[in-house]
Amino acid sequence: MVRVAKAHRALVSSALTDMNLHIGQERLLMELWQEDGLTQTQLAERLCIEPPTLTKMLGRLEKTKLLEKRRDVEDARICRIFLTDKGYSIQQPVTELWLSLEETILANLSLEERLLFRRLLMQIFDNLESAKQS
Repeated sequence: MVRVAKAHRALVSSALTDMNLHIGQERLLMELWQEDGLTQTQLAERLCIEPPTLTKMLGRLEKTKLLEKRRDVEDARICRIFLTDKGYSIQQPVTELWLSLEETILANLSLEERLLFRRLLMQIFDNLESAKQS
């Protein structure tokens, strides 16, 4: 599993570098494409990362003008994260990249094997989540 995880990370990292993104940043962008204007706390929880890690990611993405931080209109203590036009403009290329990577990863597997693989991965994920909670 470790070898597969490393190989996957290397493939994704290389592909994202071509798009001027670091690994993990695409997941943050995906969350905002689903629901723009999330708080930093919401993003950290959804991405399962520590707040300092998120702060670093947000800083990098803000420098590249893909997103911006804004104070909440009702509670100035809360900072919300919004995509810029540039952030929205890379949604299709990133989505296409992920679909292409998925096809590369699943190449030479039949539909039945793909469905079984997905079910097994979901079970492994559930096992890991259960172990984390105990």
